[in-house]
Amino acid sequence: MSEELKNEETVSAEEIQETAASVEAPAVEEKPVEEVQETTPVEEVKAETTEVAEEEIPAAAPVEEVKEEKAAPVVAEEKPAEKPAKAAPKEDFDWESYEKGETYGDVSKEKLIETYDQSLSKINDREVVIGTVTSLNKREVVINIGYKSDGVVSMAEFRYNPDLKVGDEVEVYIESQEDKKGQLILSHKKARATRSWDRVNAALESDEIVKGYVKCRTKGGMIVDVFGIEAFLPGSQIDVKPIRDYDVFVDKTMEFKVVKINQEFKNVVVSHKALIEAELEQQKKEIIAKLEKGQVLEGVVKNITTYGVFIDLGGVDGLIHITDLSWGRVSHPEEVVKLDEKINVVILDFDDEKKRIALGLKQLTPHPWDALDENLKVGDIVKGKVVVMADYGAFIEIAPGVEGLIHVSEMSWTQHLRSAQDFMKVNDEVDAIILTLDRDERKMSLGIKQLKSDPWEDIETKYAIGSKHTAKVRNFTNFGVFVEIEEGVEGLIHISDLSWTKKIKHPSEFTSIGAEIEVQVLEIDKENRRLSLGHKQLEENPWDVFETLFTVGSIHEGIVIELLDKGAVISLPYGVEGFATPKHLVKEDGSQTQLDEKLNFKVIEFNKDSKRIILSHSRIFEDEQRAEAKKDKEASGESAPAEKKTVKKSKKEKEEVLQQPAMEKTTLGDISELAELKEKMEGNKEE
Repeated sequence: MSEELKNEETVSAEEIQETAASVEAPAVEEKPVEEVQETTPVEEVKAETTEVAEEEIPAAAPVEEVKEEKAAPVVAEEKPAEKPAKAAPKEDFDWESYEKGETYGDVSKEKLIETYDQSLSKINDREVVIGTVTSLNKREVVINIGYKSDGVVSMAEFRYNPDLKVGDEVEVYIESQEDKKGQLILSHKKARATRSWDRVNAALESDEIVKGYVKCRTKGGMIVDVFGIEAFLPGSQIDVKPIRDYDVFVDKTMEFKVVKINQEFKNVVVSHKALIEAELEQQKKEIIAKLEKGQVLEGVVKNITTYGVFIDLGGVDGLIHITDLSWGRVSHPEEVVKLDEKINVVILDFDDEKKRIALGLKQLTPHPWDALDENLKVGDIVKGKVVVMADYGAFIEIAPGVEGLIHVSEMSWTQHLRSAQDFMKVNDEVDAIILTLDRDERKMSLGIKQLKSDPWEDIETKYAIGSKHTAKVRNFTNFGVFVEIEEGVEGLIHISDLSWTKKIKHPSEFTSIGAEIEVQVLEIDKENRRLSLGHKQLEENPWDVFETLFTVGSIHEGIVIELLDKGAVISLPYGVEGFATPKHLVKEDGSQTQLDEKLNFKVIEFNKDSKRIILSHSRIFEDEQRAEAKKDKEASGESAPAEKKTVKKSKKEKEEVLQQPAMEKTTLGDISELAELKEKMEGNKEE
């Protein structure tokens, strides 16, 4: 019995010690455990068990030693717990909870839950809050918003901010406090979009510098993500320098300034150039303040145009005009410089107000005119290459950077000026004679016609007055024809010298441009280099013969070839033409003469000097009627005064012929003499 008690006491002591040790362990880590230790009955059970063992087995010394050896360390470790050990044991100790590891009471647990809840932030779905970055990697960012769990946001939403680090505060949008897995769902992109429009407007008003992520390239510029809004960055606003490759800016985060907002269409325009312009302006002022004419600087070819080259002098740009690139002729600046090439330039001029700087490149080398042969003089023959053609002449390069002009008038002796392209073309090698040479002005005029003899030097011998030649028609005027006998010798045929007989209104009626025509030299003006020529003079003057053929009163057959308001042109034999007024074109039956009608005409006027023949058709039958009337009067025995009266009347009728209307008719009833003649003729028939 005593041995069993000893064993039970020993086992009980060991179990109590182990139990006490397991209970005491959490007391060190958590404060709530200390409160539980005060109310727990473990120490009291251990003490009571020990006292019972001592009272019931006083004689078992070995067992007591063992018990004391095992219990001694427990008492030593639990000195603070000696006082509660004296308290009365609790009858309501929950051994089941203890076995399950639940060491808190209901009251303590509620207090702990309340304290924990108070330590958490109160949040709502679909609201924007500020969170702190607790950790990040290449794929995601962990953000603490003071809730019971942290949220995870994709790193892609922070591409615009490559400097993101742990501890940074960021805005996040609460999509859901808990998903199916109990995870807090956050979005930084939606948070930016929620407040982005207000922030963009505020940035425009306050000239705030904002960060943006260059998403992609588009027509005319780039698309930039600013506060979650897609803004447009024009190509001209990327940098102060022209950008040739936009793709190098894609996927980069840069600083921008909001320069324009379209509230209606929600369009935003940003500029990176605006951020550096102010700084560049200050740099320009500093650089221009140090500039001096003639100063040599190093620059980089920034841009090439057809009219010159822009050089970056380190914050300020200057222009080299195409004429200042080389002493020689330059068709395009790319023949001399290339993009991004470093070159030395000299300052020719600059404008402080307009910030313009004129630069030169050729001025760094000696002028080619300075090296021109000193023995070269007017009259010398030089050889050169055609470098530029113009309508007024050609520029000939006789040495690198030394050019002379051949005017078109110095290309040929002809007075008929043509385009310079008719004589030569670019890259032709030509010989020329120096006409003028000005070394101070660096100008030279050349000529090539002087290499040939001047045809006007012996013009009086070669083309004497009265000599006959074959010429080529070059041009027409209203007053004549310009012809060329040979190169450099031209003359004019007046329209009146084309034909003896034809009435020519325009030279094109007689000949054509490019046609050959026989001419005779009439006059020579050597001083003005003019020849007066004639074509009709090659034949004898037919009017000397016409004067004997077309006498006044003679009748000739003619054809009406042209009808005019004032009359008609009549073609007569031998190629001569006459003219008849409308009243002289009335036929005997009273009708009017028609075009191409062949009739007899009487010459009523002939003028050799003015080469004019006036004709009349009506005068023929009128004169016949007058003659018959006169004959009848003579047969009836009329007196001389009557004849004299008839003569006077005939003179009066002559004046009326010149004044009467074209359609005036003459009838037998109007003349009494003819009526009497008619009665006489009828009486003779009856007999």
